[in-house]
Amino acid sequence: MQKIISYPLSVLYALVFLMWLLIFHPIQLVCYHVFGYNAHRLSVAYLNFFLLRTSHILGTTYNIIGREKLLENKPLVLVCNHQSMHDIIPIIWFLRKVHPKFISKKELGKGIPSVSLNLRIGGSALIDRKDGKQSLAEIKKVGEFINTNNYSVVIFPEGTRSKTGEPKEFAVNGLKMLYKFAPDAYFVPISINNSWKMNKFGKFPLGLGTNISLEIHEPLKVSDYSFDEIFEKTEQVIKKHIKK
Repeated sequence: MQKIISYPLSVLYALVFLMWLLIFHPIQLVCYHVFGYNAHRLSVAYLNFFLLRTSHILGTTYNIIGREKLLENKPLVLVCNHQSMHDIIPIIWFLRKVHPKFISKKELGKGIPSVSLNLRIGGSALIDRKDGKQSLAEIKKVGEFINTNNYSVVIFPEGTRSKTGEPKEFAVNGLKMLYKFAPDAYFVPISINNSWKMNKFGKFPLGLGTNISLEIHEPLKVSDYSFDEIFEKTEQVIKKHIKK
């Protein structure tokens, strides 16, 4: 029954979602080229506010735990498990005070109104998964960028999304580059739960009544740990708080 009800609601959601992307694309351009970085950053944050509110059409709710643990004016590496593309919107909106950038596959850097534009001009890294040298160079660049400016970068070390919520093995290379080239940073483990349920029927229709939660754990200062130590602690605490 839920799947049947979800068809018309998913169509409405998709139309409103696309509307916001189209509206905010020129707004982003004006903010970036006329008013600069902070105006552009806020335009992206408010785009995601409207996208988040649009998800209420599907009965989606959000629970954010531990925002008080986020350090301001410090470079942060936000390390998250990855369950669906619906992870992104609450991260951008609820964690906006720490200026989140993303490590994203290069294919997302073109063709999607607002989204691709932000990835290209907002300070994120666009990596080619088939070209290890290019990927590591881009991650190095974003690591140096956040370290200099006290911004944050979001990395999903699983690489691909978990379609069942079950966490996958964390990859080492991206985190190792950020550890090396953002030496003043803190690793901030974040456990994401339930967003995979938005796609429990596949890409369409979408799941109804999902409660997506983000739990932010204690930051770990890069300079206080060897890479192996901070990698193990980060992975363990994230996976420990993923609901099965």
